[in-house]
Parts: sequence; structure tokens; C-alpha cells
Amino acid sequence: MTTREQILDAIRANQPALTALPGVIIPADNIDLQAKFTETLTTIGGKVIKAQGYDDVIAYIKNITNAGHRIISSIAGLAEVISTGEASPLPHSLQDTELAIIKAHFGVAENGAVWITEDQLSQRVLPFICQHLIIILNADDLVANMHQAYEKIGNEHYGYGTFIAGPSKTADIEQSLVLGAHGSRSMTIFLIS
Repeated sequence: MTTREQILDAIRANQPALTALPGVIIPADNIDLQAKFTETLTTIGGKVIKAQGYDDVIAYIKNITNAGHRIISSIAGLAEVISTGEASPLPHSLQDTELAIIKAHFGVAENGAVWITEDQLSQRVLPFICQHLIIILNADDLVANMHQAYEKIGNEHYGYGTFIAGPSKTADIEQSLVLGAHGSRSMTIFLIS
């Protein structure tokens, strides 16, 4: 018997007894999804703004940006504030993006995440390479928890999808919280009613 076989036999002999997985308890759906989503996202460093339409978003963008800031979005209704110029197929060409504006499919109230797929992105790297991120979300497109989120995306066909929750953050260095360490420094979600 080889040493490898001895080790594997010892592992097999000392396995814990199999136990059944616990049942999944899904909380009741009678919560105010907008309020819970706003509370959760705010707690993790994001910002939620309720808006009536794209005019509110445009006014906000004009207020927070300066001339010369590179603003990227594929949302046609925001053409007034989007930077013009030829789009490059290279992800590295987005390195100087100040603000990215993306539309999300839906949001999850329990963790403040939004579901985004490649059809909303000019480049997959866009929400992670920009300095600031704005997400446009229909206020009716909220689910209570991740169980419902996975049910919703279970039959979709997409090449790339991601949940994004709040701005990038880490506390690895001297246990000091740093926003924007490996992604956007801020995340603002417009809930469009």
C-alpha cells in the first residue's frame, strides 16, 4: 500500500456521519422592498435616490460632474450627459472613466445587490474600473432575497452576469476601511418609479 493510499484510507475511516441538510426558511414577502433595499445599500456604503425618470438622473449627473469628466453609458435616454468619442473594444481604454451609468435587471432587498448582465455593458470591466457607478433600476424590479433572485435568473440565457452590492471596499490593511480599493469608489442607485 502506497503512502497516498494510506492517507486516503485514514481519511475515509475518520469521516463524520452524514447528516441531512437543514430546510431552507425563506422569510415572508410582506416587507417594504424599497425601504429594505435602501436601508441595506445605505448600510454598506451605497446611496439610493428615488426619481421619476431620466430627467432627474441627468440633473444629478450635471450637478456632480465637471466638464472633461469621462461619462460612459449605453442608455439612450442619457445621451445629453454621456461623453462622446469612439468606443474602443479594449477594456484598458476605460481606465480614465469617471462615471459609468448602467441599467440593472433587478435588485435584491436583503443585501442591496443588483443583477447586471453583459447586454447592459459596453465592456464587462466597466462597473469595476470606473471611479463612480450609477445604476438605474426600476422601483418595481426588486425581490426580497437571493432565493427569489436565483429563481428569477434561473432560466435566463446570458454569457456574463454579476451581482454588484455597494462600492468596492476592503479592511485588509491595518483593519482600516478603504472604499474604492478594487472597484468603484461610490455606487448610487436611482430607483425609477
